[in-house]
Amino acid sequence: MSKLPAADLTGSVRAFHALSDPTRLQLLALLRSGERCVCELTEALGAAQSRLSFHLGVLKDAGLVLDRREGRWVHYRLNHSQVERLAGVLTDCCGPAKSWLKGTCC
Repeated sequence: MSKLPAADLTGSVRAFHALSDPTRLQLLALLRSGERCVCELTEALGAAQSRLSFHLGVLKDAGLVLDRREGRWVHYRLNHSQVERLAGVLTDCCGPAKSWLKGTCC
């Protein structure tokens, strides 16, 4: 088993923390179907824009979402490469160890 570089660890910790909130998970679920304006997200979740802006900021800081400004509105979308990277981290760290599969220990 190899150690993750410190930069990868820090990014992963930030991303997994961002995933630990139900509102942020709901936002990611809504973004799975494609880019959404913050006004659409506000309506879909029935939450104040300021509250969602905070959560979207956490997701953006974690690299899980990307944004673009169009006039006064901000549009958000999933950062698929970061999501795939996190899936790889989970697979590498939580998948069965090859030596364990061969019946060896330690």
